[in-house]
Amino acid sequence: MFESIGWAEILVLGVAGLFILGPERLPDAAAWVGKTMRKVREYATGARDQLKNELGPEYDELRKPLNDLRQLRSLDPKAMVATHLFGDGDNGVKPNGYAPQPTQPALPAAPEPEKPKQVGEKPPFDPDAT
Repeated sequence: MFESIGWAEILVLGVAGLFILGPERLPDAAAWVGKTMRKVREYATGARDQLKNELGPEYDELRKPLNDLRQLRSLDPKAMVATHLFGDGDNGVKPNGYAPQPTQPALPAAPEPEKPKQVGEKPPFDPDAT
């Protein structure tokens, strides 16, 4: 219920309450706030239970959109984009269209170097090289 209130805010409220109410009335005010919060929580729980009993199985259908919204709150856009761009699919093709190339067999061994030409010997002619 108080997920967004941190310890710093509670401390500030306590100090403000101490200055406003004074040390003699602050414990009574804190007890009153605690009792009131407990009553509000009991009323909310009772209303939820009554609604659940009256709606029956339709209550779960009513809660589904709220659960979806709650999941959106914990959504990490960076992780979602990274998964979309770089995540693996079932067939190995990534969502961005990248498919890993199959591994190619090892290259054949390099041919043995030719022996050096003798003085005045012409090199072989290759018509594709020109």
